[in-house]
Amino acid sequence: MDFAFSREQVMFKKEVIRFAKKEIVPRVQEHDLKGEFDFTSFRKMGDFGILGLHFPEELGGGGADVLTTVLAGEALGEAGVDGGLTLAYGAHSFLCADTIFRHGTDIQRKHYIPKLASGQWIGCMGLSEPDAGSDVASMSTTATRQGDSYVLNGTKMWITNGPIADVAVVYAKTDPDQQHAGISAFIVDKGTPGFSAGPPLIKMGVRTSKTSELVLNNCAIPADNLLGNEGEGFLMAMQTVEWDRSALLAPFVGSTTYLVKKCADYAKGRVQFGKPIGHFQAIKRKLADMRIFGEAARALVYRIAWCKDQGRPLNHLEAAVAKLFIGDWSLPVTNDAVTLHGGYGYTHEFDVERIFRDTRLAPIGGGTSEVQKMIISRLM
Repeated sequence: MDFAFSREQVMFKKEVIRFAKKEIVPRVQEHDLKGEFDFTSFRKMGDFGILGLHFPEELGGGGADVLTTVLAGEALGEAGVDGGLTLAYGAHSFLCADTIFRHGTDIQRKHYIPKLASGQWIGCMGLSEPDAGSDVASMSTTATRQGDSYVLNGTKMWITNGPIADVAVVYAKTDPDQQHAGISAFIVDKGTPGFSAGPPLIKMGVRTSKTSELVLNNCAIPADNLLGNEGEGFLMAMQTVEWDRSALLAPFVGSTTYLVKKCADYAKGRVQFGKPIGHFQAIKRKLADMRIFGEAARALVYRIAWCKDQGRPLNHLEAAVAKLFIGDWSLPVTNDAVTLHGGYGYTHEFDVERIFRDTRLAPIGGGTSEVQKMIISRLM
């Protein structure tokens, strides 16, 4: 396993950081305070090539490997981009677009991927339901074949990009009597009769990402909108875990680097009792813990990305360990960052407050920490 990045990868990461600091970061606080999605930044990410980085060039992508794609996500977090925008990027590029790319027909790929890679269209994934989150097999959304169409009925919940998406990958049961084997995946376009999004939810953090329910009420779509074959939907959903444990976690890793620098600078400049607070042992310990977490989290994410590039099947135990570690241990790190800043850390003026709120999603989204422990213990 070699983590010595090429000169091109190192330069690319620096370019992403420079791009993000110039084009995105100046608007982060404003959009977070208002709870607004930054369409301008999203389109610029498309223009820069981030949204379609890992897709083939003939489909409008950059043809990059997984590790380079992970470096781009890490660079966004390291530059100070908020967790809402990076979450929207992950749901768009990996949960929606990559599923279409992997399992779609040539016609589907040529129709959707260039528009998604450029940011012209925004994508989302409809998997979770009000009564089926961790227990995917208990979903109640159905897809019934009627001639040349499928008719979808059900409600999806907690859908990132739901209110703003132009296209969704929706999972539904084509055989309700089956469990995992009865789930299939479909492409549903915005504007399809019977398909609608609920109002955006007001969330604690990642406030710039728009989240809502998706409602399918006798929503008829062409049979050609089926992805792959009937009954393959659960396997498709599980394949997104590979991205969730690498590219989607990468911005969290990058934000830790950003956080460490912010805290170190503050500790050197904030004077109490006649000297910078960075001279006090308690503050030194907090800074050391932040750095330790960042190094360990980065190694876990890089390993998964490297194995994916090598074509190795995902080790679900290692992936669950990475998700659990980053999800759970990012919380005390960001809490320490707020504490280190004292009263200032509790105000919106300082980025540590936003990062603290954004990070609270880490042990919940993409598979709760409790589920990760179930996976780890079962595989052990």
